[in-house]
Amino acid sequence: MKDTLQKARAFERKYLPALLGSELQPRFHLTGGVGWINDPNGFSLYKGEYHLFFQYYPYDINWGPMHWGHVKTRDFIHWDRLPCALAPDAPYDKNGCFSGGAIELPDGRHLLMYTGVRNVRRSNGLVAGFQTQCLAVGDGENYEKLPTNPVLDANDLPEGGSAIDFRDPKIWFEDGKYWCVVGNRPADGSGSILLFESDDAFTWRYASTLASCHNQFGKMWECPDFFELDGKRVLLTSPQDMTSMGLEFHPGNSTLCIIGEYDREAKHLLRDNIQAIDYGTDFYATQTVLTPDGRRVMIAWMQNWETAGSKLKELPFFGQMTLPRELHVRNGRLIQNPVRELEACRRLKISYKDVMITQETNLQGVSGRFLDMTVKVRPGNKNSMYRYFRINLAKDGECVTTIRHKPENNTLRVDRSRSGFPHDIITSRDFPVSAYDELKLRIVMDRYSLEVFVNDGEQAASFVIYTPVSADSISFSCDGAAIIDVEKYELETE
Repeated sequence: MKDTLQKARAFERKYLPALLGSELQPRFHLTGGVGWINDPNGFSLYKGEYHLFFQYYPYDINWGPMHWGHVKTRDFIHWDRLPCALAPDAPYDKNGCFSGGAIELPDGRHLLMYTGVRNVRRSNGLVAGFQTQCLAVGDGENYEKLPTNPVLDANDLPEGGSAIDFRDPKIWFEDGKYWCVVGNRPADGSGSILLFESDDAFTWRYASTLASCHNQFGKMWECPDFFELDGKRVLLTSPQDMTSMGLEFHPGNSTLCIIGEYDREAKHLLRDNIQAIDYGTDFYATQTVLTPDGRRVMIAWMQNWETAGSKLKELPFFGQMTLPRELHVRNGRLIQNPVRELEACRRLKISYKDVMITQETNLQGVSGRFLDMTVKVRPGNKNSMYRYFRINLAKDGECVTTIRHKPENNTLRVDRSRSGFPHDIITSRDFPVSAYDELKLRIVMDRYSLEVFVNDGEQAASFVIYTPVSADSISFSCDGAAIIDVEKYELETE
């Protein structure tokens, strides 16, 4: 084991035990415990357990040379810490072990496929990070990088492909072969997803360009994932430099879901529908895993590069993951809801039926910050729709995070302008919701987060909040009249 990895593991042994037990940590959202994390990596089933790796810099709450942190779980809620898996200690990855995937091999080894970054000063004097795809194999705790690395480099790219923007392989096995998708920037300067194939998972060859951006949806497409779901093929990716498109796509680093058919002969994805994956301010870089019972489960970095500069300096970590979510395709759209395992953490049920809301109202027992709450909203007047309905969360005399439904234009707004941020950042987000007689909102809150699932998962929206946990009041208000049902649970993970 090289010195760089030994140093990271020694650092973890020294600091993680005390920090993981701290009340500063979220209750059921994964963090690095210490240091910085971003993209989830290597989400995979290995020897009956789900392993998750993540982009990781243990020594600071700011981004640094990327390592791979490592955890595992059996239920997607309770995570066991494992030692740091990869460190930037080889000539081809000395400036970072960037994102990638993982798979269990037939011989029982765990294969990691990741992007190695090597900075080179170019003839114009600027430094560029050349990116290649690399492999490491191990036993679920210790991993060895292969002497044949890198296994994919600039020589394997199609004409016009960029060796500087060539990253984030996601690997799987299908039809007797191994496949991986990798993000790349082609000659037009936008984004594309390249497909590679292998007979043994160690020697790879270019197969096709699976999908191309053509400067329609952002630029470089990062962190791709490609899978079959409910009879369709789904491509998830995270575009950089997205421009605003109504309320569906917001500017900056965004997320993109393409649902369609896979042309196996051409090895190309045919588009049926394109949508955002998540409509919140804090969601990027998805990864999925297929469970033995046939569920497709997704997790993502619950943060965004645009907001990553606003952090609480008193916390020993920065960055957290979303709740893992079960995915489906319904009526041509991606549907997502929290994994069903979360229901085992529910305690102390409080429920109300047919409550009329015409002014700000508190309901006895409906409060808290560690909760899973479903609210159903209907018009309170048969002759007219309410102008807006609002839920006020994480509330005290100074702080509040609000969810507002405005039926006039079928939008939902989440406003976190009073949610404890030390710097001015993106504070609100509007997104479209379907027009039904009843709006259904499922709200999951943890110490530093709010996740909203609309109409049984038609939309999901993820938000970081830094409101003090003591701000735990919840109220409902309406301009007009609304009737609500509420079902609320406390969430405990012990």
